[in-house]
Amino acid sequence: MYELVTEFDFTLTEEDVLKGQGIDPERASPKLFENARDVIEETHSLINPAAMYTIIEVTDFEHQKITFEGGSFEGPLVGKAMAGAEHLNIAICTIGGDLEQRVQELMAENPIMGVALDGAGIAAVRKVSETVEDIISKKACELDLSLGMRAQPGQEGWPIEQQRLVFSILPADKIGIRLSDSCLMIPRKSVSFIIPRGKDLDSSMIPCDFCSKRNRCDWRKQKQSS
Repeated sequence: MYELVTEFDFTLTEEDVLKGQGIDPERASPKLFENARDVIEETHSLINPAAMYTIIEVTDFEHQKITFEGGSFEGPLVGKAMAGAEHLNIAICTIGGDLEQRVQELMAENPIMGVALDGAGIAAVRKVSETVEDIISKKACELDLSLGMRAQPGQEGWPIEQQRLVFSILPADKIGIRLSDSCLMIPRKSVSFIIPRGKDLDSSMIPCDFCSKRNRCDWRKQKQSS
């Protein structure tokens, strides 16, 4: 069983669009803010947000492997993110493919605005996933349970090939998403993630905490200094 989410209530801001481009809003020029503002209305006209999620029971956990009916997730990040979980929330989100197509057109006509619109699409996917996270969090709270760290196949320490298992659990085609041969999601403005649930899990951890590049990452340094 799974739940569909088709109602979303969010409005992008210039700051959202800039962050979607990997730009720190505090360091952005007025022109970058103007570009971000100019693509917001078009972004909302192009996106078709949709998501689905389910929750499955954990049957075993050993070192870097968590097992459930139907398979197991494995990898160093899995071991860190999912230790102590009793259930796994599994979700897939998308904004559809229309914005992506428009970005490709703009890259030939006006690359600067194409980059801005692409950033807005990334920001929109983030908003969609945050909506689903809020639903998952509310359900956990109602049961007096805690959530752990959100993690995604393809992040360091979790092979992207395990995306196939996520897609075997959720019928992503019902919201227009498929996997490429290399396990990338199509449309590209889509995301899958897993959030563990249990009695005493720590949600303050993030994948960046375990990344081998964490001490050299400019974006992480900017976030720590802001």
